[in-house]
Amino acid sequence: MKELLILAGPTAVGKTAISVELAKKLEGEIISVDSMQIYKYMDIGSAKIAKQEMQGIPHHLIDFIEPNESFSVTEFKKHAEKAIEEIYERKHLPMLTGGTGLYINSLIYNYSFTEAQKDETYRNYLTSLADERGKEYVHGLLREIDIESYDRLYPNDLKRVIRALEVYRLTGKTISEYSRNEDIYNIPYKVYYFVLTMDREKLYNRINLRVDKMIENGLIDEVIKLKEMGYNSDMQSMKGIGYKEIMFYLDGKITLEEAINMIKQGSRNYAKRQITWFKKDDRVIWINKDEFNNDGEIVEYLIRKYKELKNL
Repeated sequence: MKELLILAGPTAVGKTAISVELAKKLEGEIISVDSMQIYKYMDIGSAKIAKQEMQGIPHHLIDFIEPNESFSVTEFKKHAEKAIEEIYERKHLPMLTGGTGLYINSLIYNYSFTEAQKDETYRNYLTSLADERGKEYVHGLLREIDIESYDRLYPNDLKRVIRALEVYRLTGKTISEYSRNEDIYNIPYKVYYFVLTMDREKLYNRINLRVDKMIENGLIDEVIKLKEMGYNSDMQSMKGIGYKEIMFYLDGKITLEEAINMIKQGSRNYAKRQITWFKKDDRVIWINKDEFNNDGEIVEYLIRKYKELKNL
């Protein structure tokens, strides 16, 4: 079975440097699982890896979509599977690195069940309801009929929320019941799933410092250039944390200080949601960075764990 190594974790935990060192030692190539780093011209706000930081390690699915293009999880899965096959042809190890849990799950879960039955009218009704009353309202409809899906899915994952409601309407069964009858782990990969973590306060301090650094490094100028190129706040890309707040500032809706505080708060909340997401997968092996002296020790530990699991 083909191997797939995952190095995930919340924003600002320090995945980039560790992933590059790990790839060097395991003959790996990195596939980014970051929903913001896919976009061209959006480097500072997405904390995109610089060419020199790659140290010659091939990186895939970074910097390849125009900011005015929409990009779905389905499209990510298609591109990622192609990259995985090409990496295997070169006899290298595919490594997923990043923090977008939905992208990771698209590759390591079998979501094929109940795809045959559809109710387009009901789907359209729920989509309209989300527009009128908010995604949280539609997500809340799951609470009474499918608590498992309600707990597993986020309001922003509207497509899957609607699908879960639709399956119940069509069959009287929850999508969770279907998933128990299907093997959701029936995937063509042997998965080695590592998630970096650290003390929450330390992580939040790192996030705050990173935001300050982004401002120093020219985030405001980056957003000004994007505006000049015709990109606006209605686009999916410009709704990302860091971009939407600076757009508010440039449009005179808030002060710069308010924008910076909003970015920090939004990033901390995002990190919290990411940690909650990763906790839902029993395959995750948690790596607490506070238990190591430096990144080198973490890399050596990851290699040892990978080799142990490989031989099981």
